[in-house]
Amino acid sequence: MTELVRATSGRSEVALTFHGAGDLDITRQVLAALAQHGAYVTVLAVGTWLAARPDAAKMVLDGGHELGNHTWSHPALSAYKPEPMRVEIERCRDELVELTGSPGAFFRQSQGQHATAEELLEAGKAGYSRVLSYDIDSLDWRDPGPAAIRHAVAAASAGSVVSMHLGRPGTVIALPGILTDFARRGLTVVTASKLVS
Repeated sequence: MTELVRATSGRSEVALTFHGAGDLDITRQVLAALAQHGAYVTVLAVGTWLAARPDAAKMVLDGGHELGNHTWSHPALSAYKPEPMRVEIERCRDELVELTGSPGAFFRQSQGQHATAEELLEAGKAGYSRVLSYDIDSLDWRDPGPAAIRHAVAAASAGSVVSMHLGRPGTVIALPGILTDFARRGLTVVTASKLVS
């Protein structure tokens, strides 16, 4: 069982990873901005979001992006006992399989930058060999404003995995500038699978 925080390949690549939840109109705007910049990302989807908005998975995959598992209901997962923790992981996994035929490339724990030993263990039991954490937090979940989000993401360097959120208007506004900043620095935005390959 492996926790991935950042890549060590030395390639000039970064992975933007999005917590998958929220309004589909905002998701469409994010996907459109990514397409304009030729950027590909990883969306760690919340199971309840997928169940309520089954078009979301198709939209992400049709854009050339990848999906992963971000629990069923996004609880403070590290506080859960093993069995309910595994149920959170497996319910989202099963929803991904039903919608896409795949359990997703990665699991990411909810409400924690790094996976606990128990989260790693239960994700492994649910069939995930890789847990995708991150080294850069965009802080977009705090709604600090587009300039602050862009500034936080500017700390990313080659190999970084950045945590962002769909469904946040500030993220949509910040994204073109973030993508332009990366291009100016010679950093290519790729899926997490490509980053760690």
